Amino acid sequence: MEIRRFTLDDHEASYRLAVEAFGSSPGGVPPRPAALPEGREVWLALVDGDLAARVAAHSYESWWHGVRVPTCGVASVAVAPERRGAGLLRPLFAAMLAAGAERGDVVSTLYPTANGIYRPLGYEVVTSFDTVRLATAELAGVRAPSGSTTVRRAGVDDLPAMTAVYDAWAAAQNGPLNRTGPRFARSPQELLDDVTAVSLAVEGDRVVGFASWDRGEGYDPATASLEVHDLVAVTADGYRALWRMLGTHTSVAGTVRLHTSGDDPARWVLPTATWDVVARHPYMLRVHDPAAAFGAVSGPAHLAGATVPFRVVGDPLGVADGDYRLDLDGATGAASCERADGLGGQDVATYTMSGLALAWSGAQSCANLRHAGHLSGPSTHDRLLDALLRSRPLHVRDYF
Repeated sequence: MEIRRFTLDDHEASYRLAVEAFGSSPGGVPPRPAALPEGREVWLALVDGDLAARVAAHSYESWWHGVRVPTCGVASVAVAPERRGAGLLRPLFAAMLAAGAERGDVVSTLYPTANGIYRPLGYEVVTSFDTVRLATAELAGVRAPSGSTTVRRAGVDDLPAMTAVYDAWAAAQNGPLNRTGPRFARSPQELLDDVTAVSLAVEGDRVVGFASWDRGEGYDPATASLEVHDLVAVTADGYRALWRMLGTHTSVAGTVRLHTSGDDPARWVLPTATWDVVARHPYMLRVHDPAAAFGAVSGPAHLAGATVPFRVVGDPLGVADGDYRLDLDGATGAASCERADGLGGQDVATYTMSGLALAWSGAQSCANLRHAGHLSGPSTHDRLLDALLRSRPLHVRDYF
């Protein structure tokens, strides 16, 4: 078996393998591109010279614990039907993640078609990207903004203000991508042209929220639906103003479909509990470099000066296994983490790879991890770790 990077000479074979995995698209094989896309690297597994599997790695940053963490976003995983179950993904992922680690990637994330395929590679589900549906008529009951918040259409000059709103929201969560870098390299006009419209919630000259939406087809309220790709605000009145604007479509679109995740603050201003999840895409995380991942965390003042030893076991790729020491600066609470092979046989809190992902992401408490067998050893620092890691809600907004 040969594992190597994709080249343009592999274009047709790689496309045909993708068709087998994800279905065909009209027009047949697209023209061979003139160059490899920036920020996206594809790895191939060949058996006897034939393409047997492929995987794409996107260069991202995502927000975790208040900082942007270099992230390998995995997509387009495909294995030839005759080669499935032959163990091709482990060496393919090992090569891809090793290359990402050289670029500085700390964690890796993906949207799985089947969770069980990726758990043996060290990934675990930490949240999901959801589509929810609600009746447009119910939005008429949203209380009007109490202040001076109004709604207007966005133009190309508003993109910096929209970015500032998104960044302020994303920095307060665990999980959302930082929408910069080559994978998001589109002009303001292209971003606006991708959807029917972007509407802004504004207070005076300040943008406090935005909604990007597609009108969809038809005008029969019984069948037509409004698709909302982004609904983000940094004030309650911003959410109220945007919901009320979407509610003006009642006579032509009977439902609104919103792409969201977690306990979305947008829901808090709705007058009804109706919020039907109609699609759910699990989001999986692998902590590839525990030292760098824990070193990105900052603790609250009352945790300053703490030292937490821990151990990671069972990494199928043999990268994360080992002993670590997490130190929280006595003055600032800023974390540093390094390998601590000197722990030897000391009895310390020990994570499985699933437990590591669930703990570091803030998805689960230490108690629940212990109940499920993903955390063992002394519980001395459990409350400290919960306070350190579970301070932000989990949200994702970009499907890749």
